[in-house]
Amino acid sequence: MIRSLYLTKDGILHEDLALIDIAFALQSKEGVLWVDFESTPPEEDEPILRKTFGFHPLAIDDALQESHVPKIDDWGEYLYIVLHAVALGEGESVSVTTLELDVFVGENYMVTHHDQVLEVVNRVRTLMVRDPRQLKNGVDHLLYRLTDEIVASYMPVVEKLDLNIDQLEDKIFGKPDTDTLERIFAVKRAVLYLRRIVDPQREVLNKLARDDYEVIDARARVYFRDVYDHLVRLHDIIESVRDLVSGTVDTYLSMTNNRMNEIMKTLTLITTLFMPISFIASFFGMNFFQPVIPLDVWTHWGSFILTLLAIALTPIGLYAWWRRRGWA
Repeated sequence: MIRSLYLTKDGILHEDLALIDIAFALQSKEGVLWVDFESTPPEEDEPILRKTFGFHPLAIDDALQESHVPKIDDWGEYLYIVLHAVALGEGESVSVTTLELDVFVGENYMVTHHDQVLEVVNRVRTLMVRDPRQLKNGVDHLLYRLTDEIVASYMPVVEKLDLNIDQLEDKIFGKPDTDTLERIFAVKRAVLYLRRIVDPQREVLNKLARDDYEVIDARARVYFRDVYDHLVRLHDIIESVRDLVSGTVDTYLSMTNNRMNEIMKTLTLITTLFMPISFIASFFGMNFFQPVIPLDVWTHWGSFILTLLAIALTPIGLYAWWRRRGWA
């Protein structure tokens, strides 16, 4: 689907222009044009981008075929920018997916291309339709609105990851299992992946805020600097979340070791309690050899009672001693 917005110099907004009208709008140089390619086949997009807009084949190939980390290329008369929106996986799975957005920014136009439906693009488009005066500020202001929405979309994802960490910590102190460890590492992978996207995207905004580009008004750089500051704070938050994940892994391992120590302690106590009983029972149960002297006293009722008392009192005495030493 190819959508377009065109604000004339008279302040009249036109939507979904025909291809011939898009060409005329590019030639007029007096209005502001935004053309959005959403989930359209490459064979349909390539002739429009090459013939109507006159983009370089390498830039077109990057936009239609290849997937890149966020970057910015200066082609003189226009900029080619790769940005990434993010989305958190649905359901129980904790995964972060990136949605690439390719942007061409010229003197009086902006072209966006994406293979999936992007809510950030739809929100910016709705804003421009509702208040066309936003387009009067130029394509650099339109680009600012788009980048600001993309950066703002990162925060809910980070908050969901932080909420997952809180839930995992509660589960760790409750009853941790192998599924808990798998979810911890899933969150860790998601945070690291998000960090790998935010870092280069921060550099893109830094260049837009500080470098001298022909199609970006110097007065508009302050807006990109504001978005850059948001990305810097977002990067710091992601680093904090990454530290929380690492701490959660350490907590899980510590709790697992503590539970293992408790289990070993219980088993050791049981084994130690039964050791003297086993010794007494085995000693008085030996009947392989006949004694050379009369030992009828050992089969007397008194000896039997004494043996039972020894079997009963020995573990009780051991347990009392352990309690006194603080071992049980």
